[in-house]
Amino acid sequence: MKYSTLPNTDIKVSKICLGSMTWGEQNTESEGHEQIEYAISQGVNFIDTAELYSVPAKKETQGSTERVIGSWLKKHGKRDEVVIASKIVGPAEFSKHIRKGDFSKQEIADAIHKSLERLQTDYIDLYQLHWPERQTNYFGKLGYTHDEDDSWKDNFAKVLEHLDGFVKEGKIRHIGVSNETPYGLMRYTEEARKGAPKMITVQNPYNLLNRKDEIGLAEILHRENIGHLPYSPLGFGMLTGKYLEEIPKNSRVDLFPNYNRYMNENSYKATRLYNEIAKKHNISLTQLSLAFVNQQPFVTSNIIGATTVEQLTENIGSIHLTLSDEIINEINEVHAQIPNPAP
Repeated sequence: MKYSTLPNTDIKVSKICLGSMTWGEQNTESEGHEQIEYAISQGVNFIDTAELYSVPAKKETQGSTERVIGSWLKKHGKRDEVVIASKIVGPAEFSKHIRKGDFSKQEIADAIHKSLERLQTDYIDLYQLHWPERQTNYFGKLGYTHDEDDSWKDNFAKVLEHLDGFVKEGKIRHIGVSNETPYGLMRYTEEARKGAPKMITVQNPYNLLNRKDEIGLAEILHRENIGHLPYSPLGFGMLTGKYLEEIPKNSRVDLFPNYNRYMNENSYKATRLYNEIAKKHNISLTQLSLAFVNQQPFVTSNIIGATTVEQLTENIGSIHLTLSDEIINEINEVHAQIPNPAP
């Protein structure tokens, strides 16, 4: 395994982070435990979760993923050997069964206390805002269109003040954002310059079919020393190649057809071209896709997920693959032809 340091901290995390959002829906508790144990045996020490999970979001399974992690921690007592990241929901129709979804002190307190209880721990290493309160482009929306009816008022400083209180209490150690834009990340960074705690990471989708964070965000990450935690590095499974012929039975898209963000015509065209590169160099499309993300200079840890240990084995194994300049050039040629087909 390879490791990096969470920016502005002394916390070392594996370059592969274990994603967990299927635990409690597509995976049972015992399967979740099996994945954790295998990942740790391979040197992974970083686990990402959220109060929203498992997915798809619904009242009956909300918080189930944190409970799976919590029961594993209770069983093994290895809290100091793992770094745990979780998230508070933002406002959305699909999360109204949890709370209103703003980042008031009361809502953050409720979220943190319930996550700590489910995780059966006294602290969360990295606590993230799952998506912004304001109306902006995330969850598959590429362009920004201003909404005159958006009632949000600038509250970046106040949100950081609320979070800082829980840092000082020891309930959370560090803070980050998720599904955030360059504007939002810079506004938080400006407040940090005034003395507020700093958002040390951003967790956004990033993969061969969605490289939009290279456009405006990557420079911020470099110049402001902020880490990137890519999620969906395989584009909801599209970049494994399993959807190129037909949709496999019991795959995520088969079970949840609305998970089709990566399945438009240009995504298929690009994926077939990337698959040809993988075949030419005798590697799997899965490992090509993950290795590309792993070796991006702005990436702190790549969040991979799986529903089977076999998938997990291949995904974690990508850390041992380094793509040559030749392969990177071939990838970039495809990207130039079909840039960001699935934002």
